[in-house]
Amino acid sequence: MRIGIDLGGTKIELVALDESGVLRLRRRRPTPQGDYEATVKAVEELIGAAERELGQRGSVGIGIPGAESAVDGRIKNANSTCLIGKPLRHDLEERLQRQIRLANDANCFALSEAIDGAGCGAEVVFGVILGTGVGGGIVVAQRALTGTNRIAGEWGHNPLPSLDEEDEAPPPCYCGRVGCVETWLSGPGLCRDHQRHGGESITAEEIATRAAAGDSVCEATLRRYERRLAKALGQVVNILDPDVIVLGGGLSNIERLYVAVPGLWSAAIFSDRISTRLLRNMHGDSSGVRGAAWLWSEQ
Repeated sequence: MRIGIDLGGTKIELVALDESGVLRLRRRRPTPQGDYEATVKAVEELIGAAERELGQRGSVGIGIPGAESAVDGRIKNANSTCLIGKPLRHDLEERLQRQIRLANDANCFALSEAIDGAGCGAEVVFGVILGTGVGGGIVVAQRALTGTNRIAGEWGHNPLPSLDEEDEAPPPCYCGRVGCVETWLSGPGLCRDHQRHGGESITAEEIATRAAAGDSVCEATLRRYERRLAKALGQVVNILDPDVIVLGGGLSNIERLYVAVPGLWSAAIFSDRISTRLLRNMHGDSSGVRGAAWLWSEQ
């Protein structure tokens, strides 16, 4: 049995998968806000309860919104700030009395979609999360890449290419830089762009709905978004040349992206022919937690 944990900012989700990937159990609970010790205890309790219910001990993989430092193993780059600087792996292994595997949540998403999702059968998969933030994960031969600095796939904190084409100053990012891909292509980034150009504060879902109904202002907002996404993903294709790019997060539900973006990205890609496929995820918001469980499929 493989247990996966998605340690998110608002919820902690657990799934238990059998050896074939069939779901045996799913449980969720709120994440204790700003309390590291309570968060570790909540993870321990979820796993203990699941194993008692199923009568079986499992391997444990955990996806987190951050990464482990290559220097001392403590958590870095986490938007759940109570995790930053904490020895999360050590503390959980001590509580659970077993080895665990820990990975960035975008890596877990990409791994899930590469193993039995939209990217199944592909050699190289780039997984993208377009939500409150923007994340990326790389899977090669069904193995997630972490990199020597533990930041492989951190596409969201590169600058948007060709900023000279934009008609506004690059927005600041929480990481301390300006103009990061995340600031343009996240859900809040899309809404901020619409408010600036359309003078109205509405949700990303409503922007897409109104554009489909013929609203010209919302249509213009989505066209800007598609152009920016095409430029940013074109840069990924030039570097990584993946077989498949899989989109996740709330903005992945905008169906038109899967036609519009490949129709635009050729201008940014250094190739006479582009075979990379842009696909919607198969496992929805459960993909990350499934990928955490699948960390134990890797050798």
